[in-house]
Amino acid sequence: MSASVKSKVAHEIRRNDFHARRCKGDSPLHCPPHLHSDLELVYLEKGSAVAHADDVTEILEEGGVFLSFPNQTHYYSSLGKQESYMLFIIKPDLFPEYLDLFRKSVPVSPVIPNAREIPRVDDLFHMLWESEQEKGIPPVQKVKRRCGYLLALLSELLAHMQLRSVDEESSNTLQIIIRYCSEHFSENISLASLEKDLHLSKYHLSHLFHTKLGLPFNDYINSLRISEACRLLLNTQKGVAQISEAVGFNTPRTFNRAFIRQIGLSPSEYRKADASQTQANRFTRLTVSARATASCAKSKP
Repeated sequence: MSASVKSKVAHEIRRNDFHARRCKGDSPLHCPPHLHSDLELVYLEKGSAVAHADDVTEILEEGGVFLSFPNQTHYYSSLGKQESYMLFIIKPDLFPEYLDLFRKSVPVSPVIPNAREIPRVDDLFHMLWESEQEKGIPPVQKVKRRCGYLLALLSELLAHMQLRSVDEESSNTLQIIIRYCSEHFSENISLASLEKDLHLSKYHLSHLFHTKLGLPFNDYINSLRISEACRLLLNTQKGVAQISEAVGFNTPRTFNRAFIRQIGLSPSEYRKADASQTQANRFTRLTVSARATASCAKSKP
């Protein structure tokens, strides 16, 4: 992320494998810096915006596509406040064919200019959106159709993106650290274990978390654990104690305390909360202000 960005980075908590949103000029493409373990895909139908992914900043013009890989810090800045766009947030597990690619690489540039000129891309975006709006389709059939459209769309887009290896890119140490944490947060992870496995000073690691993510290392790890706990609470029948252990907390009491601190509800209360009252998309209270969260909610699902 550019050093000029003063906002703290939010780790986004998501409970669904897929989310689609379309804006027709009534909500600007604008959101504070955040990251999550999903793909984020934007098709800009009208207008222009500044799009950021890690240290790369690009202008996203009409007809262009923005694609961020899992665990890339990304955000948008509206230029005209009249953007029309489709936004999709997709769990990479839906595409086992690409999991290794998503884990080991990132785009050199997150923007594909004039993507609508690529054969089939515009049609696939619209077919995907229209399919999601269609009523009376059995859920299993809808998921199969969605995955088919998404797989075809990603195949077209990735063919027009240059990728670089995360492991070979020494200039973005933070990206390597974030990916390591996303893969090991459920273990007994610490700055000392990162120092040993990544061959980086734990003092340098601590400094990076404070200056780049705006929060201590332990708070960041807890945000990853709480994010996964939210998914398990809403999508499985596992007990709270089982989930606490699965996501890496030593005791249910520690889990409960961390969960309330970040979500504002106990794990049991969160599970019982009505879907209409529980945000499908929450940011941890530790990493983003209420004002920034409200601003982002207007431009994201």
